[in-house]
Amino acid sequence: MILKKDLKGIKGLYLVHRGLHSMEKGVPENSMLSFKQAIIHYRDIEIDIQLLKDGEVVVFHDSNLKRMTGVDKYLYDCTYEEIKNLKLLGTEETIPLLKDVLDLVRGRVLLDIEFKYDLPAGFLEEAACKLLDNYNGKFIVSSFNPFSLKWFKQNRPDYIRGQLITFKDEKVNFVKKIAFKKMVFNFLAKPDFIGYDINEITEKKANSIRKKGTPLFLWTVKTREQFELAKRLGDSCIYEKIMI
Repeated sequence: MILKKDLKGIKGLYLVHRGLHSMEKGVPENSMLSFKQAIIHYRDIEIDIQLLKDGEVVVFHDSNLKRMTGVDKYLYDCTYEEIKNLKLLGTEETIPLLKDVLDLVRGRVLLDIEFKYDLPAGFLEEAACKLLDNYNGKFIVSSFNPFSLKWFKQNRPDYIRGQLITFKDEKVNFVKKIAFKKMVFNFLAKPDFIGYDINEITEKKANSIRKKGTPLFLWTVKTREQFELAKRLGDSCIYEKIMI
């Protein structure tokens, strides 16, 4: 169940980044345990999804498995059978399938689903929508890739979609970074909200976005000072390391 296009529904959201995770407590990011913890504490959740070689959709942030599992392989070169037993950061947690996360959450909290962009737009989106179209819970979608949001605009116009913006991503060349900064791709995607890096937002930019009536998400908030800034400049935020 998507949110209605009344964008008041995505203001005042506070989402835990990759679930309510803490390695001090043995809870890795984007794990089933991190999502269970978020549900217990009634926290809305931001997750990342990617497409495997066999067409399965998994919840995982990095394009490469090494940081989280120690295995130096790219996700798009793997099948679920090959990675399903890999442990996350030395815990007993494994890489979840999106369908299992949806079954766990069951609409108890809202999901902000970030579509990663190692593959051309359309493949991951098509696979994920086969699950999301039948999901009985609230969710929104977001991506750094404006062509992913363009796909949603054309194929799932009722989905609330957000354009994520940062200038630190090494995958994005200088010309594209300038284009993102000027938001010249927004005519393609027509995003319903903007998700901006808390470390790069300025008061001028925040005011410019919000004056157009576009809700502004700020991420990833990690300190109390950043949280106060996010409340002042933005409409919603994605956070970790602090409890609010």
